[in-house]
Amino acid sequence: MRSTLRRFAALVMVLPLLALLLVVGDSPFPEPPGPGRDAPTAAVALGDSTMSGEGAGDYEPGTDGEAGNWCHRSRAAQIFKTPIPDVDRVFNLACSGSNAEQVGLTDQVRNTEGSQARQLAAIAREHRVTAVVVAVGANDDPRFSDVLGQCLQAWFQRRADCSDVLADQWRERVARMTPKVERALRDIRSVLRDEGYTDRSYTLVLQSYASPVSPDLPAGLQNLAGCPLRTRDMRWVRDTAVGELSAALRTAALATDARFLDLSRAGEGHEACAGGDDQGTEWFTRLTVDFDGLRDQGRAPHALQESFHPNARGHEQFGRCLGQFLATTDRAAACVAGEDGTLRAVPERDRAPA
Repeated sequence: MRSTLRRFAALVMVLPLLALLLVVGDSPFPEPPGPGRDAPTAAVALGDSTMSGEGAGDYEPGTDGEAGNWCHRSRAAQIFKTPIPDVDRVFNLACSGSNAEQVGLTDQVRNTEGSQARQLAAIAREHRVTAVVVAVGANDDPRFSDVLGQCLQAWFQRRADCSDVLADQWRERVARMTPKVERALRDIRSVLRDEGYTDRSYTLVLQSYASPVSPDLPAGLQNLAGCPLRTRDMRWVRDTAVGELSAALRTAALATDARFLDLSRAGEGHEACAGGDDQGTEWFTRLTVDFDGLRDQGRAPHALQESFHPNARGHEQFGRCLGQFLATTDRAAACVAGEDGTLRAVPERDRAPA
């Protein structure tokens, strides 16, 4: 008798809950975060030139200088070369020259475009975003492209190595960058929460940068036909600057609970000019001049814009590595060459010392 009464009491308690579920919706199972169960899925890339596809060519119409838009979004960009199962659509919001503020929430406009985070929010309303990949920071305080420009001038003017001047201030510049990248990642989290996502309903990845140059190149290519940079400067970029930049970005990823993909060694042996006569083995552009653009007043300031960026081969390799990383649950990994020479994602715990 007591057993029957207990079962009856339990049923009385459960019935109101069942009734509530029927009132709220036809299904007792909650909808997934975001726009709904039937929405198409999406992966989204945000960031600067290394993510937009600068240097890979085949730029999307409207991003190759038209009406002042120099985002240089390439159809060969890394995100389009990344195998991601069960994703219906891939979006590339990255824009060449962007800094962390422009990736996050800002009223700034660059290359005629505003906040990438706000653009992400619009996508997240119509698509169920499952992965967001970010590459940003080099255009903040480090000003990496300006560093390469100063080193090029040092070669051209035959003066002291630019690394003699930059080395003392580089670490401080990188340290000033770190909280800005953290803020951008938090802004991304914020806009997705506002669209109904939980932090665990999608993957957020911050990736670092690969060195585009190396001192290991034929001396005959240290000129305007290839890589006009001094040997010591290229060694500093490869062995010091890129590593310190990567370490700071790892700190930003950790602070925001983002996953981290280390590209600092990803280009080893495939840097600009490293292939000598066989340029097809290189994953980065050499000094690249748009000679036709030099004759156009509007395009002339961008005539060197593609120089020392990943080319289409590099983006394909980086995309393959990113796809491997996304297929795991590892919090951090590095892109390093396997025995076959192609990049693979090695979990941080399995990495050999650099």
